[in-house]
Amino acid sequence: MESTQGSVPRESGAWMAVFADRLVGTIGGGHLEHQAIAEARRRLAHPGAANDPAPMRFALGPALGQCCGGVVFLEFERVAAQDAPALARRLTADLHPVALFGGGHVGHALARVLAPLPFALTWIDSRDGIFPEAPPPNVHCEHSEPVQMAVPTLAPGSRVLIMSFSHAEDLDVVAACLKRQRERGDLPFIGLIGSKTKWATFTSRLTARDFSPRELAHVTCPIGVPGIPGKEPEVIAVAVAAQLLQSVAAVQAVANPLQGYSQA
Repeated sequence: MESTQGSVPRESGAWMAVFADRLVGTIGGGHLEHQAIAEARRRLAHPGAANDPAPMRFALGPALGQCCGGVVFLEFERVAAQDAPALARRLTADLHPVALFGGGHVGHALARVLAPLPFALTWIDSRDGIFPEAPPPNVHCEHSEPVQMAVPTLAPGSRVLIMSFSHAEDLDVVAACLKRQRERGDLPFIGLIGSKTKWATFTSRLTARDFSPRELAHVTCPIGVPGIPGKEPEVIAVAVAAQLLQSVAAVQAVANPLQGYSQA
């Protein structure tokens, strides 16, 4: 979507790839998407039409069988095989970096859940042979021994999830994250899997390492949005993914207080 006005099903920048026989992504479904697909395939069949740079205007009213009331401007771009690397760079530029420490059952479930969401995941573990042979899209696997040595090289703005195979590793990663946060202040979310009892123990040990209560307050433990029962890895993964999305939305709301979001 090149731009939007009013209530629309997707945000500006949403995209969909249309092939002759399949689709990737969505711009919101309904008659809007149906007409967009038809227009894209018309342009594929007539290459000259694909070069028209002017965005097309779609009013989401009775003519489209939709009652959102907003307006969408769609830009069409023909992409060939040689354009794939540049296109991948453009699309990944809008992804939010996440660092996941731990390749256990919850880690594997989280990697699968986060893959289709707007995140670029760096998945880190100190053990060999822990990652799947074919990681999900937008997932980079990294071996680090000791595991906390990966913290200084994380992308700025990374949201960190800590769930290694041992509490000792978890503690070292939390300490490394708090040290980086003290020095750079560029980790908007540090989440630790575990119970309130685990966090009470960590609080005592991190205090002994000279971290202040204000610094410790930057750590979220337990992780996951409240109100979702169940300890199955997939349930935890969904709750944590929702919490990450809330974190992103909160930052965006501060940066753009006048920008509202509504679904059609």
